[in-house]
Amino acid sequence: MAHKSPLDDPESAAFAWARYRRIMRFMFLLTVGVVAIAMALLYRHGAEEVSIHFYIAVALGVGFTMLLTSALMGLVFLSSGTGHDEAIEDPLRDDD
Repeated sequence: MAHKSPLDDPESAAFAWARYRRIMRFMFLLTVGVVAIAMALLYRHGAEEVSIHFYIAVALGVGFTMLLTSALMGLVFLSSGTGHDEAIEDPLRDDD
């Protein structure tokens, strides 16, 4: 039988999801900063001859990559930090 997950408790789940949203807000602000720095560096180092589409593609690529990575890593931290990972039943575990 599977163990009860700590995320089944509403108070624990609310705390965990609030922490996740806080991480995502920070990562969004960091992503905006990194994209702005990337655009400034591209412009400064001779990419002013390229099309505006190049800047849009770079901004979207860097932004989506950073946000997707931070969202997935945030979910890993949420799962591990709340004890949700230990609540599963592992049929391959060798119980001595």
